[in-house]
Amino acid sequence: MKSQFSEESLDRIRRCGVIAVVVVDEPADVVPLSKALLACKIDVIELTLRTPKAIDALRRVKDEVPEMLAGVGTILTADQVREVSQAGAAFGVAPGLNANVVQAAQDCGLPFAPGVVTPSEIESAVQLGCRELKFFPAEASGGIDYLRSVAAPYAHLGLQYIPLGGIKAHCLAEYLHDPAVLAVGGSWIAPRKQIQDKDWSLVIDRATEAKRIVLETPHREKKTK
Repeated sequence: MKSQFSEESLDRIRRCGVIAVVVVDEPADVVPLSKALLACKIDVIELTLRTPKAIDALRRVKDEVPEMLAGVGTILTADQVREVSQAGAAFGVAPGLNANVVQAAQDCGLPFAPGVVTPSEIESAVQLGCRELKFFPAEASGGIDYLRSVAAPYAHLGLQYIPLGGIKAHCLAEYLHDPAVLAVGGSWIAPRKQIQDKDWSLVIDRATEAKRIVLETPHREKKTK
């Protein structure tokens, strides 16, 4: 089964290990935020569509911090797919599995990871042609032990997961050591309040710790295909 993501993007995401998942209220804040993350070797970001200015923030990243691989999360409708694709998103992510959204992403050529948490959702995503899947909400659903159990019957398909939801630095290594985990969504690295307060020092501290954990996981450097 062919991935919707390019091999280059998959390798980059895997090497990064942690995707900074952020809520940005003011587009101007995304520039220093992205530069702080890049200073810590985190070069993949997911801008969630939880604020009316998220698309503007995406454009700022694309224009001013092109070294950052910028995707968009919380995509809930086909119209949003088209909007983020036109704005230059590198990939899209959703909290759930919506066939119309997946189809719209495929029509736009937008690499897309729908959200799954059950075997039935995994099978539906596979049937729709998805290979990269967001495991959400990760910790509330049982964490890495649950993910390993639910993913086991589909291991031969080469599916890759991006766990997100309730994950913190103390359990990051457990997820990263599983070869089926492409990368972990890190919403704790740059919380909304810290972005609003422009507390870049805290972001740097958390990003540095996360990247240290990633670098202690050797197979992160291996290619995904």
